[in-house]
Parts: sequence; structure tokens; C-alpha cells
Amino acid sequence: MSKLPLPVRLALLVAGTTLPMIVFAVGIAVYNYRQDRSDATRRVLENVRSMRLVLDSEVQRMTGGLQVLALTNSLRNDDFPNFRRIALGFLDQYGKGGLVLISDRKGRLLFSSATEDAASLPPRGNLAIVEKVFATRAPQYSDLFTGAINGRQVLTVEVPVVRNGEVIYDLCFSPPVGIFQELVEKQRPDLQWTVSLLDTTGTVFARVPNPGETFGKRASPSLYTEMFRAPEAALSTVSLDGVALASAYTRSRLTGWTVAAGVPESSLIAPLWRNIAITSLIGGVLLLIGLTFAVRMATTIARGEMLHDLLIEELNHRVKNTLALMQAIAVQTFRSASRDERTKFEGRLGALAEAHNLLSQEKWAGSELKEVITRVLQPFLLNSPERIRLDGPAVPLSPRLAVVLSMIVHEIATNAAKYGALCNETGRVTLEWEVIADAPKPRLRLIWTEIGGPPVTEPVRRGFGSRLIERSARDQLGGEATVDFLPRGVVCTVICKLDEAR
Repeated sequence: MSKLPLPVRLALLVAGTTLPMIVFAVGIAVYNYRQDRSDATRRVLENVRSMRLVLDSEVQRMTGGLQVLALTNSLRNDDFPNFRRIALGFLDQYGKGGLVLISDRKGRLLFSSATEDAASLPPRGNLAIVEKVFATRAPQYSDLFTGAINGRQVLTVEVPVVRNGEVIYDLCFSPPVGIFQELVEKQRPDLQWTVSLLDTTGTVFARVPNPGETFGKRASPSLYTEMFRAPEAALSTVSLDGVALASAYTRSRLTGWTVAAGVPESSLIAPLWRNIAITSLIGGVLLLIGLTFAVRMATTIARGEMLHDLLIEELNHRVKNTLALMQAIAVQTFRSASRDERTKFEGRLGALAEAHNLLSQEKWAGSELKEVITRVLQPFLLNSPERIRLDGPAVPLSPRLAVVLSMIVHEIATNAAKYGALCNETGRVTLEWEVIADAPKPRLRLIWTEIGGPPVTEPVRRGFGSRLIERSARDQLGGEATVDFLPRGVVCTVICKLDEAR
């Protein structure tokens, strides 16, 4: 090594210090990709659970309506003409395509909402589920089968009609299949997602994308093989469209139907290649700069031995600066913070982004307080909107107030979701506001009240979120924020001056 020319030795020194940094940065990118992929899979599983709850809620609504019909006197007294009027009223809420049928134990159809001519009705399709209704005396939910009345593939919700303690009829409702397709389309997080509803045999009855081409088909082999091994799982699959997905599924205990969803693997790996490309580019540029500088320094050193020590020190100084720059780039690019801190930061950015989206829609002329609050609380309202009650007059906000208040409400709601009334199944929150006009300039007072949460204990120290709330209210809004840790629940009060919405 000592026999090599000085320029070559310096070049090897620069390469030896820069290349490990590039390799280290690429390693961080790969690690972050794995973390992000794990997070994406978790989000998919959380979404299918949420979709299953929505599906179960819709089916329970149908079941409850049928059970009410089963208790009507006209049906118990075999007054089918009068029952027709009631059944048609029930069908009105589901639009066109719904069908109500009544059959006996042998599957003979005694009533159809589609016709008044009961004598011409064919035998009931899917006799197995009719027998199950009579045997179990409980509601049943079918797989896809060909209906005897309309000849189309249908799903049914069926309940027993009981008289004098005995099941006398099977009351069947065949909802329009489009109801389930509409549910899937509304629950789909974005256009990249593939979402499917499957019956207990693994047959698709609602899906995005390509619903028409996949209706009635069996799930893709990779999903079909796994979905009967456990009621819920996250896995890698290939869709019916041939797309590799990071997927998850969950099965409903109510119906036995399965909700499956996935995001393309390509959308997850693209950021990895982008980060590696950026890292390689930056590293290559720094390496080239270092090599160029090393050659120039070596040439200068060769011209005069007297400057040797000084130039070596200068080279060391420049190399240290280069390494410091690489360290700063790694910290900024590869997010060395913990996952919890990253999640908090992303949540704050999300709240800020929602406020900016709303202001952009209003062309930065201001916005209405309730709309700002609703946007911020949307993630907390998805599964249980009834747990958060909003009450207050219409209050126009300036862009400045809208942005700051959105950050404050986000922090309060996040604390409630982690420690307060929104972290369990029973807690409730009331957010009330009023305009106080007893000062030269009107003021806004918001009161966040929690009940039904875990036992309240005042924290030993305040976190960053608490300081953000207090300082934002004081320094940016010219007001104040107080938090009372009462036995029944936390009460947070924010008072600020109102600007004119412009």
C-alpha cells in the first residue's frame, strides 16, 4: 500500500470511507422497506376487519327487518294479500331487484313479492337452507345459488316464522346483489386496492376491480388455499387479475362470508428502489467529488513537500465534512426516529394536510368550524361515529385559525384514542363550542368532555402533544388551553380569539 502512488492512495482512502456509507444507507432503505411493508400489511388487515363490521351491520339490518315481518299478524294468520303490502314496503328501502319469498318445510312456495299468482310458483331453490331454518329455528345466510323465480345467482337471508312455538314458514329475502357491490366500492380505500366479498365456498359475489368478470368465480388459488385454514390472516397472494398482492382476509362469524383485500406488491417496493437510487446517486456524486478532490490534493502535494502536512490536514477536514454530510442525509432521508414517533408525526402532518385541503377547496377564503373538526376526527369516526357528538353554532374561521385548531383537536383526539374515552368500547366524547361576545373581540370556547373511558390519572409529566396544545393556544391563537383530569373523564377547554374569515 505504501508503495502505491500518492494519488492512488488518496483515492483508495476516499473510496474506503464513502462506499461503506453508501452500503449502510442502502441497508437502512431495505430495513425501512421491510418496516413499511409490515405496516402496510397491518393496515390491510385493519381495513378488512372494518369492512367486515360494515358488512355484518348491513346483514343484521336485513335480518332485523325480516324478523319484524315474521312477527306480523297477517303472516301468522296466513293473510298473504295483506302481508304483500307490508313486504313491498320492506323492499322499497332496498331498491329494485329485491325479492321476498315464503315457503313451507317441503320447499313449496306459498308467497312471492314478484307475483300474486301463488299457484304458478315453482318449487323453492336451495332446499338445504330451508331445512336448516326449520331445524335450527334461527336466521340463516346462503351462499350464491340460482334463484327459482328469476333464474339469477342470488344470496338470501332467511328467518323462521313461528306460531304457537312451532316453525311454520321460512321467510326468505333475496337482496339486490348490487347492494354488496356498492358496499365494496364505498369501503375501498383507494383505486390501487383489490377488495372481494366471498361466500362460505370461496365464491366471489362482489369485487373491485372488474366485478363483472369475476362475479360467481372462485377466489384465486393462492387465497382459496389459505382462507379455510384460519378465520383471519395476512398473506401474499396473486389476484384473479394476475396481480401480486400483499393481502389479508377475515371471516364473518355471523354469515360465514369472507372479506379479502390487498394492495399491489409493486406499490410497496417502488419506494425501496427510489430510495436506493437516490442513495446511490448521492453517494456516487460524493464519491466523485472526493476522488476529484483527492487527485487535486495529491497533485498539489507533489509540487511541494513543504505543504505536505498542511494539505493532509485539509484533506482530512474535507473528508470529515463529507462524512458529516452523508450522516445528515441519512438522518433526513431514512427516518431514524422510532415507529411511534413517526406515526405521531405522520398523524400531525395528516391533520395539517386535511386543514389545508379544506382551505384549498374554499380557495383560502376561510372555512366553517364544524367542517374543520369533522375532517380532523374522520379517522376516529369511521367505526363508531355515534361515540363522538359535536354540538355548536356555525362559526366561520380564518385560514390561520383553521390550521391551528385542526392541529389542537387532532392532538386531543389522539390522546383520547391512546389513553382516554376512545381507547375502549364504552367511552364517549362530546365536543361543544360557543362564541363568547362579552369582549371587544369575540372569542371561541371549545370544550372536549370524555366519559366512560378508563380510570383517569393525571400524568406525571406532560408530553410533546400537551405542550403543543398549550403553546398553540397561547402563542398562535392568543388564548389558553386547560386540561382537567376529573374522575368521570378528561375535560379539555380551549379559548381563543376569533379572526374574521377572509
